[in-house]
Amino acid sequence: MKRLLITGGTGFLGRHLAKKLSGSYEVTLGARNNRQNLKAQRETGCAVTPLDVTNIESVRDAVTTFRPDVVIHAAATKFVDLSEKFPLECTDVNVLGSQNVARVCLDRGVETVIGISTDKAAPPIRNMYGLSKAVMERVFCGLNGKGDTRFMCVRYGNVAWSTGSVLPVWKQMHAETGVIRSTGPDMTRFFFTVDEAVELIATAMQRVSELQGKVLSRRMKAARIRDILDIWVEAKGGSWQKMDGRPGDRPYECLIGEAELEFTRQADFGVVPHYVLCFDNRVDKPLPRVVSSENVERLTRDEILSLIESPTAEEL
Repeated sequence: MKRLLITGGTGFLGRHLAKKLSGSYEVTLGARNNRQNLKAQRETGCAVTPLDVTNIESVRDAVTTFRPDVVIHAAATKFVDLSEKFPLECTDVNVLGSQNVARVCLDRGVETVIGISTDKAAPPIRNMYGLSKAVMERVFCGLNGKGDTRFMCVRYGNVAWSTGSVLPVWKQMHAETGVIRSTGPDMTRFFFTVDEAVELIATAMQRVSELQGKVLSRRMKAARIRDILDIWVEAKGGSWQKMDGRPGDRPYECLIGEAELEFTRQADFGVVPHYVLCFDNRVDKPLPRVVSSENVERLTRDEILSLIESPTAEEL
């Protein structure tokens, strides 16, 4: 059985990846918080290891000890507001940390490295978090072919109920005061479930020979934030109100930005259209328009209700 190391493995996505992939891989979860490591070990049944991606020797120790064939690099500072407030921490984790993972994996001959990116990395970039992830994408894709290690990235929208994301924040507000405060009710955002997020990585792993050196994303639906708020209040009671915005926020997100169109093709992997971005090569049939949360299909009322009532919410 091949061995898989997940950096940031004690996080929401890492734990779900472990549960999904532990039947096919010998999974190790690596993170710098040992309390969370033990909690993740109990929850998933997988091995854990101390791993701080900002320290290259910590990365080297984990890779030397567990000798992974595949590394999924999920460790990140991922919050827009914190990245604006603490840009050095964001740079240390998302840029230096990604560089450390890449260098060690190249040096140790790891077969495959997959970086987890975000729609905030698509142009036009508006915040420090998006910029740091855009650098990671370029580093990983640029290193493909420099050694035996195959590098690629997957690009996400908002993973519903992930730690610190809008839905669990609203849940806490609603429980404490009955009032949800939102910085951007007229913003639109991509949403998809953690199962869909895991499936995107599984697709990347299955097709890495074809997708190495590229960024993979997939069709996602979007929602206007006030629509989710209205349906939440209708279903659960209480109320919502607008609050001041945060530095770095933008009214919509892009999965594929305008500057990337001529380098991006659509691919049909299964029933859902996917997008394959290669920074260095123009494609014969580029995407005809930007893929943004403003112009894609919207989540229906029932889909929003399903998102709000997701069993995943009970894990928090």
